[in-house]
Amino acid sequence: MGRRYYCDYCDRSFQDNMHNRKKHLFGVQHHRSKKAWFDHFRDTAAILQDEQAKKPCRKFLQTGNCGFGPSCRFSHMSEEEMEQLRMQIEDERSRREDPQYRGSAAGGAEEWLAKRQKRKPAQSSGGAAAEEEEEEEEEEEQTASDVVQHLLSIPDLPPSLRPPPPGGWRVDLDTEWG
Repeated sequence: MGRRYYCDYCDRSFQDNMHNRKKHLFGVQHHRSKKAWFDHFRDTAAILQDEQAKKPCRKFLQTGNCGFGPSCRFSHMSEEEMEQLRMQIEDERSRREDPQYRGSAAGGAEEWLAKRQKRKPAQSSGGAAAEEEEEEEEEEEQTASDVVQHLLSIPDLPPSLRPPPPGGWRVDLDTEWG
């Protein structure tokens, strides 16, 4: 049967050869699917700005359905949905300006990397550094929940990036390895 190419954006596979891959990657369906995927990660302010620039879709307003779907050049958002976006933008802005929130979320990756650098020499020396390490681990557990919540907000997260279940992964000890 030969090798198959699977496109994550389009959720389809086909025989992998240069002609088929080029045809797929330059196709309209692939470009639409790719755009739809990246639209999941757009900033709320950008979404609101784009929707305000569009005229309302008459077909969608009359029937509640539009044949063009997300690729329609007209807006399918109601005034209530636009207002919800405005409120969400204001909420995000107030969180960014709040010093308590800024201190906990702004330096997430940089703070984690700095702690990791401190931990490496501490692990090799042992002794009093072990107490500091325990304190740091407790802090990490608190910040890890913030990171997990952020990851969970991403739609269709791959299984390799999903957090473990609350009780941990189930281990089947009866399975023979061989």
